[in-house]
Amino acid sequence: MTYPHTLSLFPDPSLTIEPRPTKLGRVDVGYAPARDILTRASGFMDAYDFTLNPYAGCSFGCTYCYAAFFSHDAEKRHHWGLWVDVKENAIERLRSHRRSLDGKLIYMSSVTDPYQPIERQLNLTRGLLEILARRRPKLVVQTRSPDVLRDVDLFRQIVNRGGRVQVNMTITTDDEDIRRTFEPFCPGNPVRLDAARELAASGVQTCVTMTPLLLVRDPGKFAEDLSKTGVKDFIVQPFHFQRGRFIANTRDAAIHIMVQKLSSDSQAFREAYLQHYRNVREVLQRTLPKLGEGKDGFRPPF
Repeated sequence: MTYPHTLSLFPDPSLTIEPRPTKLGRVDVGYAPARDILTRASGFMDAYDFTLNPYAGCSFGCTYCYAAFFSHDAEKRHHWGLWVDVKENAIERLRSHRRSLDGKLIYMSSVTDPYQPIERQLNLTRGLLEILARRRPKLVVQTRSPDVLRDVDLFRQIVNRGGRVQVNMTITTDDEDIRRTFEPFCPGNPVRLDAARELAASGVQTCVTMTPLLLVRDPGKFAEDLSKTGVKDFIVQPFHFQRGRFIANTRDAAIHIMVQKLSSDSQAFREAYLQHYRNVREVLQRTLPKLGEGKDGFRPPF
């Protein structure tokens, strides 16, 4: 898979292309300035110096996404996956950041996906990476999109200048019925496996994050397929049903397919899932070279 090395839409305010898209399929696209583009990391990401989110909202719209609940707008929470806001001054904000980013741990992104479909048109993430390629950060890029392969050249530039880069590719299941229920607008997991393999083969430090791990149809083959990517680092964590965070009207469909696949009932499926998680984790631990779990697994890799 190859990508043209295009210039970003926002390398300089004078080069901004108009009209900017306001609709992308089912998704409404808005534009708003951000007060800053680097945010002091806290909570689950508190081992990092900064988080960097080029967008607010995410058109991948995973039904379980915790990020939906960071929106202060109830309407936007309800319609998670149907809107994305572009931080239109992100390039300018990062370029004007006066303190050195040498050695700073940056996590991109914590509440959005930097390679969701709008990125193909705007190249905003690429524009931010073009700036980081002139610095020496320690950058972790989190995505579930194979479009991340487009920017391998910039990851190499960062490393060649003395920085570090790891790409985390999220792969949640080997069951496309499950994937379509919980992640209906995301690339299929086989495509993500291929992307992880290509990233590792290109020399980019890569990690596969099974976060959350959904139901797995064939744990042994799943673990083998993961191992064959050539990736050395993996992270797993369970699906937190007990938090009850399902957007819009997705809970019933999610529970129904879990109950069905686990051959359980609606009263016992949570414990059945946790036992399934433990069984799959045991297979992964036996097969994969390095498996972290939960917050500890997400600690900075360098």
